[in-house]
Amino acid sequence: MKVIFHINEAERWPRVIMNTVNFLRDVEGEAVVEVLANGAGVLAYSQGDRDLLSQMEELSGQGVYFAACRNALKLHGIFSENLPPFVKVVSAGITELARKQAQGFAYIKP
Repeated sequence: MKVIFHINEAERWPRVIMNTVNFLRDVEGEAVVEVLANGAGVLAYSQGDRDLLSQMEELSGQGVYFAACRNALKLHGIFSENLPPFVKVVSAGITELARKQAQGFAYIKP
């Protein structure tokens, strides 16, 4: 299974984390998972609380990919070098979503 979780609202991060954890538990490691943040969702990568960032880092260690939209980072004045090391920057969030769906990823919007 391949899934992409989409987050564009900062306050929805706890639900995204919970959904990701529950999904991984249910499929028992038989999945490729990406969490893509754009819009205000990127704020958690630079302004998120330590507990949230710790949960993201733990999920990253389990193979979850975390991505940030370059356009949203620019809009919010966030520099890529200030992101946690487990976050990759993609050129545009909507393009990343389209690419992943074309590659067979299921789109999930918690």
